Amino acid sequence: MTTIDVNSLLLQMRRISAQTEMPALRGVGETAPTQKGTFGDLLKQSIDGVAQSQGKAATMAAAFERGDPGVDLAQVMIQGQKADLSFRAMNEVRNKMVDAYKEIMNMSI
Repeated sequence: MTTIDVNSLLLQMRRISAQTEMPALRGVGETAPTQKGTFGDLLKQSIDGVAQSQGKAATMAAAFERGDPGVDLAQVMIQGQKADLSFRAMNEVRNKMVDAYKEIMNMSI
């Protein structure tokens, strides 16, 4: 099992989130505005993004199972893999946060 760099993972999640948020409203070459917020806000946004990704994957899978003509198996599989990857990444971040919390709690003052 490989170690995941949390900082690069969060950066990638931000990039993906910025690409998926209202791309039609931004001009070509225009970047998403940077948002300043607390760590809790960033964590909540990441968790919401994972939940949305999983919801979209479930919706696409259900549409494919119903036989909707506009849903391709490849799209369903890709969305499922994106949802799985984002969940596993979020789980790794959670594990690192728990480890950091335990380490801080074991520090002597």
